[in-house]
Amino acid sequence: MAILLPILIVVLALDIFCFVDLYRAEEVGYLPKWAWTLIIIMIHFFGAIAYLFFGRKHHAGLGLT
Repeated sequence: MAILLPILIVVLALDIFCFVDLYRAEEVGYLPKWAWTLIIIMIHFFGAIAYLFFGRKHHAGLGLT
């Protein structure tokens, strides 16, 4: 159990980061916000990774992500 605790903490932190980023984003890519929320909740780690790669809008040239 002690070995899994750091992994659980990292996955939980990643999920929280994605939820905060999703909430603050004015628009996201490919899917509506509610769909990204469901994907992050249902698929946990892989849903959060998918959101980071496909859902986030990047602002080229502004230094913002």
